[in-house]
Amino acid sequence: MHQPFLKVLDENSKNLSLGEFMTLGKDPQCQIQLTAEQISDRHARIEKKDSYYIIRDLRSAVGTYVNDARVVEAVLQDGDIIRLGTLELVYREKEETQTAFPLSSRNEVWNDELKTLGNVAKTEFPVLVLGPSGTGKDVIAQALHETSDRHRGPFVSVNCSALSETLIESELFGHVKGSFTGAINDRKGAFEAARCGTLFLDEIGDLSYSLQAKLLRALENNEIRPVGADRNIKTDVRIIAATHQNLSEKIREGAFRSDLYFRLNVIAVNPPALQFRMEDFEELLYNFARKMRVRFSFGAIARLKKHSWPGNIRELKNLVNRAAALYPREHITENHIEKLLDRTLLEPTEKVVNDIPVIKEIEKQMIIKRLTANRGNQRRTAQDLGMPKSTLHDRLKYYNIDISNFKAL
Repeated sequence: MHQPFLKVLDENSKNLSLGEFMTLGKDPQCQIQLTAEQISDRHARIEKKDSYYIIRDLRSAVGTYVNDARVVEAVLQDGDIIRLGTLELVYREKEETQTAFPLSSRNEVWNDELKTLGNVAKTEFPVLVLGPSGTGKDVIAQALHETSDRHRGPFVSVNCSALSETLIESELFGHVKGSFTGAINDRKGAFEAARCGTLFLDEIGDLSYSLQAKLLRALENNEIRPVGADRNIKTDVRIIAATHQNLSEKIREGAFRSDLYFRLNVIAVNPPALQFRMEDFEELLYNFARKMRVRFSFGAIARLKKHSWPGNIRELKNLVNRAAALYPREHITENHIEKLLDRTLLEPTEKVVNDIPVIKEIEKQMIIKRLTANRGNQRRTAQDLGMPKSTLHDRLKYYNIDISNFKAL
């Protein structure tokens, strides 16, 4: 059985264990001696009654408060904030444990964001994963599910760009027999299939405008109506959505509903492109190579690091698979790399300016222009450029832009 305790809300943040009967105050005879200002010698008492704890004010000079309400006596519940004089304490019924997220990174900014996802996973809030194609948005969604309290339930993934409007509506909400040509049987949709689990809506930015309204109703009312049905069905799912598109831009164009965006964007996760987290490159390469039993020489790895990886982690995985197919049981050297690299997306940007591809030079100049206009304010600059502040931080590091140069303007 867990032992309740009080957590002191100050810079020391220590825990105070609770017994059956505890007096709190400045007096050294108190079981819990407190020295903050305005606390009486015998300020309050906490004692156990059956299976719960109560707090009593002992006629203190300034009173005892629970959740900002002055009390003479009150039953304590997990998370209640107790104020005695200038001191605040939190009543906890069990020790807090921070959930470790299974993904990590050597990139400091990205790793800090990943660390927070263990706690995010334990909530029921929707999560919106935004980032370029191939950055592992599906892996993040799967990890959130596996770390959540719904991990024993199903994880159902739907690609919103892969099907026609009629089929995607049926895929999401299900249909009844005869509701459209080819509907020869009743069929459950993804919302029902994911009951008590997680529904991952990939490429949500490609969902048609009319379906966005139906999805919004489903999320707000926690119920769906299968295609052709005359009754609604209650749902019980946690939503994770992802897209590589700029939803802010699509909202301005009238192609994406702002109300749906705000309904989904309770918590946003922004995985960076591979070129902005090259600290993880070798570990990712080794993981893929180990699975496919491929070996790369140091020279080959050095050459791969110079590639810009427009396809991100997916492109890297494809390259390792390609190496396993073309050169089985061979040691991959620098001489093999040119044939293994996919140069399709690189050809239009082969020309370089000061060793930076043209498109990157344009991006760099846009960042410099907005930093100049905003006098170095990174938050406003990130908003102007339509990117998360963490992504702007990565770009500044990548382009070696010194932010102090703009604050002096």
